[in-house]
Amino acid sequence: MSGTELDFEKLKEIQNNALRDPYQVICGNYELHGVLPQSLDHQMRGNFLSLLEKLKITLLVTREYEHLIIALNAKNGKLNQSFLHLPHPNGIAVNRKTNKVYIASTRSPSQIVELSTIKNLMVRDGHPGKNRKDKLLVPSRVKYYAGAYYFHDLAMIGEKLYANSVGKNGVIEINFSTSSSEKIIWSPLSSRAQNTNHLQLNSIAAGKSLSESYFSASAEKPGEYKPGDIRFPVDKKGVIFSGKTKKVIARNLTRPHSAKIYKNRLWVNNSGYGEFGNIQNGELNVITKFDGWTRGLAFFNNIAFVGVSKIIPKFRVYAPGIKGESQECSVYAIDLKEKKIIGAIEWPYGNQIYGIEWMDAKKCDGFPFTKPAPSTENEKDLFFRHNL
Repeated sequence: MSGTELDFEKLKEIQNNALRDPYQVICGNYELHGVLPQSLDHQMRGNFLSLLEKLKITLLVTREYEHLIIALNAKNGKLNQSFLHLPHPNGIAVNRKTNKVYIASTRSPSQIVELSTIKNLMVRDGHPGKNRKDKLLVPSRVKYYAGAYYFHDLAMIGEKLYANSVGKNGVIEINFSTSSSEKIIWSPLSSRAQNTNHLQLNSIAAGKSLSESYFSASAEKPGEYKPGDIRFPVDKKGVIFSGKTKKVIARNLTRPHSAKIYKNRLWVNNSGYGEFGNIQNGELNVITKFDGWTRGLAFFNNIAFVGVSKIIPKFRVYAPGIKGESQECSVYAIDLKEKKIIGAIEWPYGNQIYGIEWMDAKKCDGFPFTKPAPSTENEKDLFFRHNL
């Protein structure tokens, strides 16, 4: 056998064995993308574990640069942590009526990924069909977009799913029933300025309608430098726009993210100063300040879950209000009535958090994967026979 023939046989063997594991089909090899066992190492502080169990929720947390979505819940005094591997996941939206989850994935081509819970396993190849007691999230649909859309946040407004296109300075309504890319339906800029990122329009505070919603941005109007350039001015230049008027209703923010409406108040993470608070009379009323980049925010039962991230060294200039040399990758639980921290979970090898959302733990146990390793036979069987 010649060398060429031998190489071809090896090539066929590689091709035959490739993409046999469900996790590889979803997003490729763990180790190649830096997803290691240490990625899931965690430390809990305060009463974070008992709070999670008391609230009976499953927290979903996107760690964008690590290509991970983490699910957290607690039962019988034990933390249950699982994950899904997706390209650069950012914003999260949960449709609480259909129990579906949507993730913005912003590598090019950009994606909006729908996740659904498995209902049962079908009868196949001698395996019995059965209903599943655990409610695990798996990908059910995905829609691709040009990378220029550069999605960040997602939000459910009524029955509709919206995404903010940072690259186009506006918001679109996601329609999974068509393959065409949706057009911008809301923007504070004219249509002529919607093909380049001028504002870093990066979060949606969902109201009852698009006009009753609010949108955070790092700048009020186009300037000499664009976001991504280290010369792009950020200190006190961030704003929040009104969906109704497209005018600025709050100023003096620095790289604001994760705007949310909760109990008739507009909340936001003032990332560049490590702050979390609400908007009062057009200014930020700070509730808590951290020595880290605040991004990711969810509310449940008067508890705010706030993400705190490490600063990307290249963009240290974008965080003028954070003085510490080292930061953490954590989610903090804050009692809004007492205005105090209840507890936190930290990932020592984590990097940056983008989005946080919650689901009823009775309806969602998390994801199929609990460690970055080849799938078990049970995990493979789950993907082979599941019904959504």
